[in-house]
Amino acid sequence: MTGTPSTACHRRGRRRTLIAGGLAGAVALAWGLAGDPGAARRARSDPAAVGLLRSAADAARRVPYQGRRFLTTWNRGRSATSRVSAVHTPGDGVRYTSAAGSEGYLPDASAGDATGFTKRTLELLTRNYTVVRKPDASILGRRACVVEARRQDGTVAGRFWLDAETGLMLHRELVDATGRPVVTSGFTEISFTVPAQGGAAPRTGRTRGSSVDAPAVTEAPAAGTEAEGPSSANAAPNSSATSILEVPLDARALDGLKRRGWPVPDRLPGHLSLYDARREAGGAVHLSYSDGLASVSVFVQRGTLDTSALTGWKKAVRHGRTVFCRESLRRWAVAAADGYVYTVLTDAPQSTAEAVAFELPRHPDPFWTRMARGARRLASAADPFK
Repeated sequence: MTGTPSTACHRRGRRRTLIAGGLAGAVALAWGLAGDPGAARRARSDPAAVGLLRSAADAARRVPYQGRRFLTTWNRGRSATSRVSAVHTPGDGVRYTSAAGSEGYLPDASAGDATGFTKRTLELLTRNYTVVRKPDASILGRRACVVEARRQDGTVAGRFWLDAETGLMLHRELVDATGRPVVTSGFTEISFTVPAQGGAAPRTGRTRGSSVDAPAVTEAPAAGTEAEGPSSANAAPNSSATSILEVPLDARALDGLKRRGWPVPDRLPGHLSLYDARREAGGAVHLSYSDGLASVSVFVQRGTLDTSALTGWKKAVRHGRTVFCRESLRRWAVAAADGYVYTVLTDAPQSTAEAVAFELPRHPDPFWTRMARGARRLASAADPFK
């Protein structure tokens, strides 16, 4: 059963679900979607609309479902689409199967990623955009509550169709400043039945989503123990998709990486903020950035880039810096500097991936943060009572 958003109904509440199977996690575009979030921050969001989105994040973990999902991205007037079957069992997770038979898995603890929202990304959304209710609509034969995210000038940056009964997100649409869609995702059919318990566990090392070729990296020589930070060069997995063997990195672990010189910026261009960090089983660090709508994955690995493996990639040079780019359903940008390789992966337009890759590496701390720290040390040294 398929459907498209159509107007109808009244208002009420609940919320949304996004994409899957190699699509999960991050979507959109920071530059084309954003505008100046400072002004958007000053506009008051509708508390009821924010509540619907918060309920949708909970529904992604709580509501059992089986269905078919899609992700479509547009760039330069062309579109690409991926489709998967998805089964969510609360307490277990989401299991995906592509048309080609490849499998993916998303743990239930990360099920909010599948809807495009976690607690942290919802905070970023309400910080950078104004969230409002719109008249209810009908999608897949079900009544849906519609929520819009607006830029400072009042134009729409994103729309979300949330199932009025369960709160689950059924459809999501992100648009650029001209009003053209850049990413759409959601269900083409869905059943809210409880899936059979059990099922084959995902194989070790398998990433959620379908596999995808990654650029080759020459591993750097070992530099201390594993506790000092990643030192090998695993291939990056899918956009915003994480290996089931990835280990979350807390603030203390990130500070340790920064002290050892790892480039782990808290912010990137386009109002992108770091909201999640993980270490892959092979050693690479997976950094996730978002402005609430746009999401970008950055994989940082020690080593040097084997450019001979990048045949067919577009080469871009700016201010003496070289970035290799490739685009299909997702956009890649790869660069290397100072003994690290940076792989940027996003569903956003290629310009977003390139802008991030050209910006990296950044010093772990902004200039004024380092200056303030130095000033405090000087004051402490000058004052014997401190």
